[in-house]
Amino acid sequence: MKEYGSNVQKLTEHIVKIEDRTKRTLYAHILVELMRQIHPNMRDNQDYTNKLWDDLYIISGFELDVDSPFPPPSKESLGKKPLTVGYNQHNLIYRHYGRNIDLLLEKAVNTENEEDRLAFVSYIFRLMRSFFNTWNKDNPEDHVLLGQLDQLAKGKLKEEIDYIRKNGPVDASPKDRNSSQERNRGNHQGSFKAQPNHNQDRQNQNNNRNRPNNNKFSGRNNNNNNNRNNNNNNNRRKPGI
Repeated sequence: MKEYGSNVQKLTEHIVKIEDRTKRTLYAHILVELMRQIHPNMRDNQDYTNKLWDDLYIISGFELDVDSPFPPPSKESLGKKPLTVGYNQHNLIYRHYGRNIDLLLEKAVNTENEEDRLAFVSYIFRLMRSFFNTWNKDNPEDHVLLGQLDQLAKGKLKEEIDYIRKNGPVDASPKDRNSSQERNRGNHQGSFKAQPNHNQDRQNQNNNRNRPNNNKFSGRNNNNNNNRNNNNNNNRRKPGI
């Protein structure tokens, strides 16, 4: 195996020739730790340790006979092709749009409200444009996307597609109607809440100003104000100033 180099290959051949099983097992454990140091970035877990022992058996040509913590791999598993992964076989006309576009078109066809259906088709149209730009450098023309949209919808959304072809896609999305209804519902429920009376607040403030101040510091404040007024009057009466 090239990833370990020729020195590991030579050491493995030397270990196989050792007659003492205990000594051979000890050297095999040391060689596995040496193989671990060759790739220090690999995670030190049980799976990786098992892989190192499998590689050691493979390097020895399955001739190594030691007491290892893992059983040796079978010769049949070497070079065996992995099982093929099954994929969903959907008959997609345009693979770059994916299966989700077909599912959205089915929901759009089943939408009863005309405005919601038009908003749904407009949303799908803009989504197809973004998918097209992901896989193509050129900006697609509207009539190309609308033709593909009509083909994917199998002619069941012809009125909405004709409207978009003449007037362009609408700005609303399929969620706008539901969200607006929830907002309106919340406004109706909150309309019975008491509104603040600013006139009453102003009147209360004026009444508070006219009330006598029972604070213990109020007399001190009034005396200070009277002293300031007397000083001002005396200064005005002095001649020559």
